[in-house]
Amino acid sequence: MHHSGKTSAWLLVLVAIISGAACFAIASLLLNVQQHKIEARTPIVRVAEVTDDTTDPAVWGQNWPQQYDDYLKTADMTQTTYGGSEAIPNAPTDEDPRDIVSKSKLETIPQLKRMWAGYAFAKDFREERGHAYMLTDQLYTERQKVGQPGTCINCHASTYTAMKELGDGDIMVGFEKLNMMPYMEAKEHLSHAVACIDCHDPDTMALRVTRPAFIEGIAAAKAAEGVDDYDVNAMATRQEMRTYVCAQCHVEYYFKGDKKRLTYPWSKGLTVDDAYAYYEETGFKDWTHAETGAPMLKAQHPEFELWSQGIHARSGVTCADCHMPYKRVGGTKVSDHHVRSPLLNVNRACGTCHKQGDAELVARAENIQTTHRHIVDSALDALVDLIDDIKAAKEAGATDEQLAEALQWQRKASFYVDYVEAENSSGFHASQYAARVLADSINYSRQGQNALKNLKLADAGDATGNDQGEADQTGG
Repeated sequence: MHHSGKTSAWLLVLVAIISGAACFAIASLLLNVQQHKIEARTPIVRVAEVTDDTTDPAVWGQNWPQQYDDYLKTADMTQTTYGGSEAIPNAPTDEDPRDIVSKSKLETIPQLKRMWAGYAFAKDFREERGHAYMLTDQLYTERQKVGQPGTCINCHASTYTAMKELGDGDIMVGFEKLNMMPYMEAKEHLSHAVACIDCHDPDTMALRVTRPAFIEGIAAAKAAEGVDDYDVNAMATRQEMRTYVCAQCHVEYYFKGDKKRLTYPWSKGLTVDDAYAYYEETGFKDWTHAETGAPMLKAQHPEFELWSQGIHARSGVTCADCHMPYKRVGGTKVSDHHVRSPLLNVNRACGTCHKQGDAELVARAENIQTTHRHIVDSALDALVDLIDDIKAAKEAGATDEQLAEALQWQRKASFYVDYVEAENSSGFHASQYAARVLADSINYSRQGQNALKNLKLADAGDATGNDQGEADQTGG
């Protein structure tokens, strides 16, 4: 009986200890939850004054240090299988002080030199680096030796306050003045890459659009859909703004008229067919092809347009959802400002919706991109074949009038393949649509070659380099 009593006493002590530990753990958990709730409700403590004229992101970073620390990480250079950038050492010079650059795409994709013959991009075109480099990489590109207008700087710098100053408070007036300046003059008004002020209202931190070209472009696109007088800052939802702030720059564009006004060709819609129809209607060309004389179009980086044709756009997924996914910092939910490929942040970027595991999700994306790369190469090869055939026809004595149809097919085939090659998702934003665009490009190159077959040339060789005499004998 004595032994049984001692056992019961020890059991009571053990139960008391366990109960006490459990109560302490629960109390700690509740306290932690309460602290996080208070933290989440606590307004930002502003240690620095930020106004509508504060361009320097470091000043904003004093109030929002987590976002600013992430923003600085866009200087990281990490390569994915089909994107990102590899750091290449560069010997600094007075002309180019950079000690690190990215790899030249002209070396890895040699067909680009032929496609862009006679244009500045045939001199220098490199792997895309993060936002931290967007201004310096444009300042020191070899394309500057050709000469560029101030319009080019719209998507490579924080332009909002510069436009306000140039326009005496009117950003539209400042926008027009910036466009008309030579690039080297325009850059004197700018000092930072894209910054907080370009996307956020300093008083409320609400997302906003500050680029006039997008304000005008999205209004034109909405008008094509039957929505008149669209004001993006007044009418867009917050979820839409999580795409629109990115689409201020990640789009197809051109320089309109003598004033070089930055313009998005969206008045007919957002597809490649709409853009090409727009350029045909306006008679616009970027340059004359050095090898063939064709009136050419240079596609830029239509991420927004390609995304708009894909399943993620249809599902309501925005740019920020994948490239700036939410994360928890203490009790606060913040958008990750380390803007990068979702493939470098798979769990948060993709795992919110897709539960297959990181490795499987990367494999699925890269499978899409591998197929896309194969079709791009086929389309570029077909275009180079057409260029070679047009050159052969010119050397055989074909006149500009005789070549007009083939040159028009070259213009169209080139724009279509360039449209998806210049786009930075390697087809992922809308894989089936991108494949269709590339198939069209291959077909347009074929039709250009067919147009050459019917030419009657004085030279013994026909447009495709075959001996005409042999062809006649075979036909006889």
